[in-house]
Amino acid sequence: MSKDRGVMLYDRNHWGLIEVSGSDRIRFLHNQTTNDMEQLQPGAGCDTVFVTSTARTIDLVTAYIFPEYVLLLVSPNRREKLLQWMDRYIFPMDKVELKDRSDTMVCFTILGEDCDRLLQELGLAPFSDAPQGTHQTVTIDNMSLHIALGSGLGTPGYTLMGDRDNGPKLWEKLVELGVTVIGDRDWETLRVRQGRPLPESELTEDYNPLEAGLWQAISFEKGCYIGQETIARLNTYQGVKQQLWGIELSQAVAPGTVITLGEDKVGTLTSCVETEQGAVGLSYIRTKAGGEGLTVQVGESSGTVIDVPFLSRGYLQERELSGAEQ
Repeated sequence: MSKDRGVMLYDRNHWGLIEVSGSDRIRFLHNQTTNDMEQLQPGAGCDTVFVTSTARTIDLVTAYIFPEYVLLLVSPNRREKLLQWMDRYIFPMDKVELKDRSDTMVCFTILGEDCDRLLQELGLAPFSDAPQGTHQTVTIDNMSLHIALGSGLGTPGYTLMGDRDNGPKLWEKLVELGVTVIGDRDWETLRVRQGRPLPESELTEDYNPLEAGLWQAISFEKGCYIGQETIARLNTYQGVKQQLWGIELSQAVAPGTVITLGEDKVGTLTSCVETEQGAVGLSYIRTKAGGEGLTVQVGESSGTVIDVPFLSRGYLQERELSGAEQ
């Protein structure tokens, strides 16, 4: 396979993998996170958000449903926090067990438009038309692996997980097929350009998941869960006062820099990377100030607000589309 087909390979072994087992595991996660876990069957998966009681974000995780357990793929710097957080809410009568699988499993992601062809070369049937998070257990060169649809970004791809001992052999197999290996700097550039929020940058106790553009990871039909009352109220009364956006910058600026429109502070820069096309970042912008196309000042840099593919905006997007049609 030639490298110009555009399949990238990223090592996510520094991300966390947490196994949640026990007969109450689905109910427990349903009550702990924003998405509807109870409607998922084995082989399915979804993004969901852990939030505080006031709906401040802790982490965006991907949950994979297996017959006997749920596997959570969590951000690199959130494994211990989430283990402690969940443990606080397991009561004596709950049949729930937590196991840190981060050191016993391997996790790689392939991403790019030609991933389906790569799967075929591995002897696997692509399933890119399935819902995101759909996963299968497969065998490659006598290695048993879980392969899940989704790259964790806006780019098409798959995530591969399995026993840590198989990691070197699997990595070598993928490299032999001509994938382009990318490192943390490349991933960070893709993350910012595509808009995936990160804990301690965009996902902090200063922001809720609606502001962070994670509407696709929230169910508004499910029953009570931690933070549900605040999220429901924000949605019902259209109370999202700021939104996460991409921003093109005339020069690189440090995260934390205030964003202004004229004399008014309208937001804060949360991430910034330099690319061959120039500096880009992520920023929270006041909803009343505007959105895509807005020109602002970010410290010594000028900036233009842009949309990014990973984020969704719920009623805000519906309102924008309605206005565009009129």
